[in-house]
Amino acid sequence: MSNTPKEILSKYWGFDSFRGSQEEIINAISNGQDVLGLLPTGGGKSLCFQVPGLMKEGICIVISPLVALIENQVDNLQKLGIKAIGLKGGLKFTEVDKLLDNCIYGNYKFLYLSPERLQQELVQERIKAMNVSMFVIDEAHCISQWGHDFRPAYLSCSILRELHPTPPMVALTATATKRVSEDIITSLELTYPFVVKDSFFRKNIGFEVIMTEDKNGRLKQYCQQIEHSAIVYVRSRRIAEELSRYLVQNNLKATFYHGGVDRKMKTERLNLWLQDKVQIMVATNAFGMGIDKPDVELVVHYQIPDSLENYFQEAGRAGRNGAFAKAILLTNTTDKVLVKKQFIEILPDVAYVKMIYRKLNTFFQIGYGEFTEAKFHLNFNEFCSIYKLNTFLTYNALQLLDRNSVLSLSENFSKKITIKFITDKDTLYRYIDTNAKLADFIKVVLRTYGGLFEFDTQINTYLLSKKTSLPESLIHQNFEVLAKDEIIEYQSVSSDLEMVFLVPRDDDRTINMFAKNIEEQNQLKVEKVTKMLNFIENDSICRSIQLLEYFGEVQEKECGICNVCLSQKIGNTDVVHAKIKIIQILKEQTANSRELQQRLNTTQEIVITALQELLEDNFISLNTTNEYQLL
Repeated sequence: MSNTPKEILSKYWGFDSFRGSQEEIINAISNGQDVLGLLPTGGGKSLCFQVPGLMKEGICIVISPLVALIENQVDNLQKLGIKAIGLKGGLKFTEVDKLLDNCIYGNYKFLYLSPERLQQELVQERIKAMNVSMFVIDEAHCISQWGHDFRPAYLSCSILRELHPTPPMVALTATATKRVSEDIITSLELTYPFVVKDSFFRKNIGFEVIMTEDKNGRLKQYCQQIEHSAIVYVRSRRIAEELSRYLVQNNLKATFYHGGVDRKMKTERLNLWLQDKVQIMVATNAFGMGIDKPDVELVVHYQIPDSLENYFQEAGRAGRNGAFAKAILLTNTTDKVLVKKQFIEILPDVAYVKMIYRKLNTFFQIGYGEFTEAKFHLNFNEFCSIYKLNTFLTYNALQLLDRNSVLSLSENFSKKITIKFITDKDTLYRYIDTNAKLADFIKVVLRTYGGLFEFDTQINTYLLSKKTSLPESLIHQNFEVLAKDEIIEYQSVSSDLEMVFLVPRDDDRTINMFAKNIEEQNQLKVEKVTKMLNFIENDSICRSIQLLEYFGEVQEKECGICNVCLSQKIGNTDVVHAKIKIIQILKEQTANSRELQQRLNTTQEIVITALQELLEDNFISLNTTNEYQLL
C-alpha cells in the first residue's frame, strides 16, 4: 500500500494536492495528535480522516449523526474498493454481531456508527477487541449544549477514551463558535489538540436576503434561471410537498425530501437529483448533510432558519465546484413575527418545567419521595388535553426532563398518525351513502381537518375520540377500513409515550439542579434567533462580513457579490431610469420581473431595487398572477 498522504490521495481520489488545512490535519493525526478541525461546508472534512485511516494500521471508527450521512460515506468508500461498514438502524442483534466480528477479523478500515449505537454494551465490548487506529467525531458541534444542533447522545462519545486511551481523537465540524469549540475539547477530553480553522469565506457565493410578499413567484423566477441544481430549504414537511408540487406545475423538474419519506423513496429521489434527472430538491434540514454535489448553483431558504449556524451550513452547499452560486433567503414581515413564535415562544421556562414534572407525578399517582422502576405509558394528546397544556411547550419540557436524566422517554414519542384522502369527492360521497356505519365518522373527520385531499394530515386521535364518542381503538379500526377500501392513505405509529422515572419524586428540588442550565439554554436560543433576524435586517454591511464576524473571523474586504454589495454599486441614476421605463411598460401591459428585466436589458439587481421602491411608494402593485401593474 502507498504510504504517503499524497500517494493515497492520488490513488483513490485522483487529486494531486490537498486543499486548505487538510494536509496539516493529516500530518497531525499521523503523529498521533488529537485534532479539532473547523472547516467550512464543502471543505473536504472526510478526506482529513479517510487518508490517514488508510495510512495507519487498524480500523478507523467514525461517529456520525445521520443515517443518510453514514450510508453516503460508506457507499463512496466501497465504490473506491475500500472496506467500510456502517451500522445502520433496523439491524437485528445477530446482524450487528456479525458486522462487528468483521471489523475485528475482516481487515476493515472504517466503521461508521451513530452515537446512539455507541451506547450499546455489545458495541462497546467489540470496540475494545478492535485494533483501533483513530476515533473520528463528525459534526462535532452536536456534542455541545451551546451549539445549534445539540444531541445528548453525543455526550457518550467520551467513553471512547475509556475503551482505547491511546488512538488519536479527531473532532470535525463546519460550524462552531469559540464557546462551542471549547466545549468540544472539554467534552471529548482532547489532549493538547491541534486546533485548525480554515477561513469560512466563500468568495463564490452571493448571499442575498430578499423581502417579498410573493415568495412563490420569486422562487419560481430564480429556479427558472438555473442551468444545473438547486436546493430549496423549508421548515415543514407540508410546505416541502406544497412547493415541490407548485414548481412541477410550473414546468420545473422538482421533488421533495423530508423525514416522513420512507428510506427507499429517499434514496430514489436523492439519486434522481444527483443524476440531474431532477434539478430542484425541496427539503427540510434532514437533507444535505454529507451529500457532496458540486454543481449546486442555487440554495434558497424559503423560511427563516433558527440560527446563523444552520443557515450558513445549508447555504454552504452551493458552489462547491468553485463556480458562482447564489444563496437566497426569501422573507417578509410576517415571517419575522412567525419565527419568534415558532422558536422562542415554545421555550419552556423553569416554572413550566416544574409544573409539567408535578403534573406527571400526579397523573401517575407517584407520591412525594417515592421511587419506582415501573414503565409508564402516557397518551400525550390526552395528557395535554386534561391539563389544558400547550403541546409544543409540553413537548419541549419533556425533552428537557429526558435530557437532564429526570426521566427516560421512548423513541416513539414524536411519531405521528397521518391520513390523506386519495379518492375524489364524488366517489367519497357515494362511499358515505353505501357505508352507513362510517358515514358520521367520515363527516366528523372532514369537518375537523382541512387539506385532507391535498396533504398528509396529522391526526389527533384523542380529539376525534372526544368528538365522536368512540374509543381510540375504534378510531384506528375505522381508518384501517378506509385504507383497505382505498379511500385514504393511512400511516400509524403509536404516539403513546413510554417513560421511566430515573429519580425519586422531589418536585422543585429535582428541577432546581439544572434550572440555571434551562435559563442559559433559553437565553442562548433567543440570542441565536435575534442574531438571525439582525442579519436579515442589516442591509448596510456586506453579508459575508456579517456571517464571518459571527464565527469569530475578521474579513475586511467586502465580497462584492451579495445583495448589500451590489446595491451599493448600483447608482441612483440607474434605478431612477429603470423606474421610469417600468412605469412606461406597465402603462401598456402588466409584466413580471423577469419580463421587465429582459425589456430593460439591465441587471436583475437594478430591476429589483426599482420595483421595491415603486411598491413602497404605491405606484405599482402585484396582481393575482404575480405580475406588476400600475395603481
